[in-house]
Amino acid sequence: MDAAARNGAGTGRRRQDEVYRAGVYGRRPRVPTVHTALADAARRRLTERALGYVAGGAGGEATVRADRAAFDRWQVVPRVLRDVSSRDTSVELFGRRLPAPLLLGPVGALELVHREADLAVARAAAATGVPMVFSNQASVPLETTAAAMGDGPRWMQLYWSTSDELVESLLHRAEASGCEAVVVTLDTTMLGWRPRDLDLGHLPFAQGKGIAQYTSDPVFRRLVEERAAAAGPRPPQPRPTVAAVRALVGMARAWPGSLADNLRSPLPRAAVETFLAIYSRPSITWADLAWLRSRTSLPLVLKGVLHPDDARQALDAGVDGLVVSTHGGRQVDRSVGALDALPGVVEAVGDRVPVLLDSGVRSGADVLVATALGARACLLGRSYVYGLGLAGEAGVRQVVEDVVGEFDLTLGLTGHTAVSQLSPDVLRRAG
Repeated sequence: MDAAARNGAGTGRRRQDEVYRAGVYGRRPRVPTVHTALADAARRRLTERALGYVAGGAGGEATVRADRAAFDRWQVVPRVLRDVSSRDTSVELFGRRLPAPLLLGPVGALELVHREADLAVARAAAATGVPMVFSNQASVPLETTAAAMGDGPRWMQLYWSTSDELVESLLHRAEASGCEAVVVTLDTTMLGWRPRDLDLGHLPFAQGKGIAQYTSDPVFRRLVEERAAAAGPRPPQPRPTVAAVRALVGMARAWPGSLADNLRSPLPRAAVETFLAIYSRPSITWADLAWLRSRTSLPLVLKGVLHPDDARQALDAGVDGLVVSTHGGRQVDRSVGALDALPGVVEAVGDRVPVLLDSGVRSGADVLVATALGARACLLGRSYVYGLGLAGEAGVRQVVEDVVGEFDLTLGLTGHTAVSQLSPDVLRRAG
């Protein structure tokens, strides 16, 4: 055990000690330790399509900027001469004690970024004890990802499909895989206007990427087979281009079975067509939540709540938690920033259910600001994906450890020893 661990200095000191000891031997961190440099490095490494999908936002990306500007409107006011030699960064969510107020948010189609995709993220999350929210649009089936996490905490994201039978199947699989909550994503009932993807003509799901939760699902597979059978013989196709051939190969790889067999089968193409037809339901309303509640015993957490009235209505509907989120600025351009919306939602909810924050979180200091404003925890997104693209599992793990380490140090350096001590009184408005 190193000196920092022996004297109880906390995760931040331990992380610093690890980095500086390695530096004596000429070894530097695998990925940059600040988000701006991390993002710059990822821009140089990722393909144009991967970068467009991960970094892009809706419209002119005003909401992406608003999510960050919201953090810039707050300043932390440190206090001194307090004993902060021992600190507790842990929080409790749904009966589980977590090492820090941090989760890894769901990000789809991670195979665009790294070949190990969700598996690398799962292993890194398990190693740090930070929960991973499995994406509904994952590149790896949730059962496989769960197995890689051992006893590590995991949640499941749910996109509400037009097939209730499929929704029910996904819920049962989440329960069987040890997921501890279901994050019902409400802000993507339709795909937002995303110019970076549109200009490239690139939707990963249309090429069979990010649909592993579906192709591994027995209900979805039956729907695909029914669609393929009903389609009958395919009409003559135009002469294929290189891009079209690559797309067909991608679809074939996404469907279970051998690549050679799938290239001759109608099922891979039918799987993509079925997914695009049923993946999300714009018609869902508050009345539908009772049906969802009756189908699972897991806590239901609604993601995408920005208005206090919606938060109140969610409580009336019996949900177990909320995530204030703009979907990383990827759905509605010129939306209110997530952090700007957080205090109103927290006030509306009080202590009745936990409120989490997603969108715009980049650092441990950001996590401290959000928790001071009432968030029980934060969801990290783009930062860990950039770490994945740069260094795989090791990159994800380092990003998580860096964020948690900075949070621990910021907690202590502002004069606090526990997350419960944080409140709006710790902050002041900038300017």
